[in-house]
Amino acid sequence: MPGRPIWSGAISFGLVTIPVKLEPATESHGISFNQIHLEDGGRIRYRKVCDIDGKELRQDEIGKGYEVSKDQVIPISDAELAQMPLPTAKAIDIVAFVDRDSIDPIQLGEGNYYLSADGQVAAKPYVLLRKALERTDKVAIAKFALRGRERLGMLRIKGDALLLNSMHWPDEIRSSEPAAPEKTNLSEEEIEGALALMDTMSVEHLDDLELVDHYRDALAEVIEAKAEHRAPKPVEGEETAPAGKLVDLMAALEESVAKAKASRSAPTGEDATVHEMPKPKKKTAAKKTTAKKAPAKKTTAKKTTRKRAS
Repeated sequence: MPGRPIWSGAISFGLVTIPVKLEPATESHGISFNQIHLEDGGRIRYRKVCDIDGKELRQDEIGKGYEVSKDQVIPISDAELAQMPLPTAKAIDIVAFVDRDSIDPIQLGEGNYYLSADGQVAAKPYVLLRKALERTDKVAIAKFALRGRERLGMLRIKGDALLLNSMHWPDEIRSSEPAAPEKTNLSEEEIEGALALMDTMSVEHLDDLELVDHYRDALAEVIEAKAEHRAPKPVEGEETAPAGKLVDLMAALEESVAKAKASRSAPTGEDATVHEMPKPKKKTAAKKTTAKKAPAKKTTAKKTTRKRAS
């Protein structure tokens, strides 16, 4: 079902103009709470009150203002904002096309919007841009204005529609250097063990996974149990190693590969792919290899000599 448009304008593609409407591409299924007074269960309300005369205000009595100093606030109306001399005020201005793989996921922002053709006249140029993107591995980088600020976006294909992903401006992305750990020693066997685990856990498409928001389901169970004056149903979960505990990496990798195999084999009736853990090397001068695949059904993962990470 189509969403409610939140913006209308046009895609500017060189001298080609494509009238479009913008609508959210995602929706939230989360559970929200109200604040209440614990003593009597009454709702907590937030009232908007003027700090000069103490009057409670209606929404139509409230506007925007920019504080120049403590004693001076400049009022700015929505009409004045709409008349800003901004080229992207009513346009999604494509500034360049780049290889899709060159976009680092950290650059993508929170907003995801479908662009729908606004009227029959927009259908042909809309499909033209979509077809052109289909025949390349490129995405369009565009500027657009939304909710009071100019934004950067990535325009790409989603099914038969155009999708606009908000992006962070380059100066909004912090350096990753402070987050990097200190240097540590890893053996080749440990690295190859991680590759074997990655191979075992790999899927061709994200849609192949059954992804469920367990937090939302658990929260719904807590609320339902509370309303029915009963205890929530117990949830079976796996124990995890406490944070900071020293872990035998090779042992953890072997156990993880075994669990990944088991989780792939049962429900569908299809044979699981079995992966070999790397054999321990006698000398450090050994050449780098990749995790081998063995025939399904009969082969099992071989035990390896356990080594501790230094």
